[in-house]
Amino acid sequence: MGISRATAHKWMRRWRREGEAGLHDRSSRPLATPHRTCAELEARVCQLRRSRKLGPARIGPIVGLPASTVHRILTRHGLNRLAWLDRPTGEPIRRYERSRPGELVHVDIKKLGNIPDGGGHRVMDRRSAADNKIATTDRRRNCHPVIGYSYVHSAVDDHSRLAYSEVLTDERKDTAVAFWQRAQLFFATNGITVERVLTDNGSCYKSRLWRDTLTTAGITHKRTRPYRPQTNGKVERFNRTLLDEWAYARPYTSNDERTHALTHFLHTYNHHRSHTALGGHPPISRISNPAGQYT
Repeated sequence: MGISRATAHKWMRRWRREGEAGLHDRSSRPLATPHRTCAELEARVCQLRRSRKLGPARIGPIVGLPASTVHRILTRHGLNRLAWLDRPTGEPIRRYERSRPGELVHVDIKKLGNIPDGGGHRVMDRRSAADNKIATTDRRRNCHPVIGYSYVHSAVDDHSRLAYSEVLTDERKDTAVAFWQRAQLFFATNGITVERVLTDNGSCYKSRLWRDTLTTAGITHKRTRPYRPQTNGKVERFNRTLLDEWAYARPYTSNDERTHALTHFLHTYNHHRSHTALGGHPPISRISNPAGQYT
């Protein structure tokens, strides 16, 4: 059988005393752990972590414990990573994922500074970048050229993380609604019927036009609580990926060049880029019939 005589006798004793129930694997944890930190002290460690956001090295001297012990306590209670904690309350963030594509879509807008023709300060020295600004625009504020901003509108499916984005000139209600209609068509093309949309409390998302557009399409609109962007965390995280892997991934010599690069980034993100929350697979792997492939 490949086991020792003592192990065989142990399993026989369990079977005689408890029957088949005694043959199930048991935890190797001791029945008693007399040297474990008391519950009151653990509660004190957790309270310091939540209220003051201190690390093990600073909590240890306060409660009289080694930093390694404090770290084990924080890990046991899910408080070892500050990124996992809700800033206002200090409690672990409750993470969720919808069970099917389209059940919830996150929508948000990211504001980006425009790039003057010829390149900005990321490409040129500051003097040359300033000259490019002057040559690109006639708008002035206090004698300084004003390049303005672009607005990246994004929609991310909660279950699959499939994303759709556009670079637009503003964040007014008409623009936001037109973007959403194109985003909804994108999801429909990939076999996703949107049931609910989650946004922040931006003025365009509080407008009657936005509300009526979603209602007409049979979509429920939900808004996050004020000052709680983590509720819309999936699209907020996607915004950061946009900045790292598209907007600031390489120097661009014009605003148009950066805008044109978005299409390639989105294709890579949706079809090829591994996603840690999806077990290393791209978002398209969670779509059963992408772009009507089998219809």
